[in-house]
Amino acid sequence: MQKKYFKKIMGDRCYLSPVSMNDIEQYTEWINDMSVSVTMGQLSQVLTIEKEREILQKLSGDYIFAIIDKKTDNLIGNTGLHKIDWVNRTAEYGLFIGDKAYWNKGYGTEVNLLMLDYAFYVLNLSHVHLQVLAFNEWAIKSYEKAGYKTVGKLTEFWEIAGKRHDMVIMEVLAKDFESPFICEALGNRHLAVSIRE
Repeated sequence: MQKKYFKKIMGDRCYLSPVSMNDIEQYTEWINDMSVSVTMGQLSQVLTIEKEREILQKLSGDYIFAIIDKKTDNLIGNTGLHKIDWVNRTAEYGLFIGDKAYWNKGYGTEVNLLMLDYAFYVLNLSHVHLQVLAFNEWAIKSYEKAGYKTVGKLTEFWEIAGKRHDMVIMEVLAKDFESPFICEALGNRHLAVSIRE
């Protein structure tokens, strides 16, 4: 049997693997689930397997990863760094956990930390930002635990069921982040100091 996932970035409870096109059907199922897509601002999107394949192929130039449960090797979601500007060393961050059995259990926070660690200590970016709908309070708390700070909002940006919602803008700077995984994995915790100098 062909190996499905690869342990690119290791956390305590999950790891990040290159995305497998074998998971397109699972991603399509999750994103067509209204309770998942509403948190992503994609409620109106009608997604077919062919459309999801096209989206993943377009994103292949970005740094996107499957989120895998370390104990079971089960796929639980997807995360990535997008719109990378290598001159200014910035990127936009995205995350979704499609398997609702993993919601509100700390997996999102660990993935946030893994991706910031990768962004700052491997890709040498200096700034990562994201947008999150204001009603998605559990996601905002998870981002805050990972070090994101709210820096603004887009007022009444999104409408659902006759009600408008703000879009919250959050960011993390490399100078404010200390590696929780990668420097230790490389066996050299003091790398965190040398990168800051």
